[in-house]
Amino acid sequence: MQTQQESRITIQGIELALACPDVLSYHWVGQQDVLEQLLAAWLVIDPKDIPLSPRLIGKPGVGKTTLAYAAAKAIGRDVYIFQCTMDTRPEDLLITPVIDKAGGIRYVASSLVTAMIQGQVCILDEGNRMGEKSWASLAPLLDARRYVESIVAGLKIAAHPNFRICVTTNEDASTFEIPEYIHSRLQPQIYIDFPEPEEEKRILSENLPFVDEAIIDYVVAFLHRAHISDERYTVRDGINIARYAAKRIKSVKDKPDMTGFLRQAIAMTLGDEALVYAL
Repeated sequence: MQTQQESRITIQGIELALACPDVLSYHWVGQQDVLEQLLAAWLVIDPKDIPLSPRLIGKPGVGKTTLAYAAAKAIGRDVYIFQCTMDTRPEDLLITPVIDKAGGIRYVASSLVTAMIQGQVCILDEGNRMGEKSWASLAPLLDARRYVESIVAGLKIAAHPNFRICVTTNEDASTFEIPEYIHSRLQPQIYIDFPEPEEEKRILSENLPFVDEAIIDYVVAFLHRAHISDERYTVRDGINIARYAAKRIKSVKDKPDMTGFLRQAIAMTLGDEALVYAL
């Protein structure tokens, strides 16, 4: 098993252990305009200019994190993803003290602070699941000051000029309202909608190259009918449906009932009510 060696850096006499970047097989397919919008927000056009901190908005599963990851790779940066939750504390976002093997205190930089120090990209995923106290700790980072202050470690850390950040937010009920003073800092707002059927097929095919095209076509048609009726089913749902149906078909020795297994996969993924959009 391969392991990554922990990196460390000393700032103002305090040694910090740094996080490792996320290495994923994400590829952005279609909707080139939103990719260009995100890259433009990160652009710096003058020595007095600073990058913006865009907010990616859309239903769960439409590809917000994939878009941000692809944009970071397009500018040649490593990516650090911080998954926000209702329990996220300011120290989780910044620097966390832990007990080392000798019984002393060591400080661990979050993925966000690591990206700041190294001039890479941080994705704050599902940011509107965090409460106001955590957002308050990021206020100076998201404006012209471009720094964070860790009370725990007694450090003020400035962002590297190459540092970029974006925040993804979901449109669902299990989220908080982002404070207005933070909302005004998370600009521009980039909206991501469901892709067109041709783009959905490309996404499914790229994620599931081992799945029969007939299964892909069935799932794309199902998603298209659901979108017409304004259902919230996403490409992520489609990938799960196609993947499970393919496994069920593969597990049967005799001639499989492809349509029957696809309908079963839809019901088991989204519930029986989704079958109204199935063939």
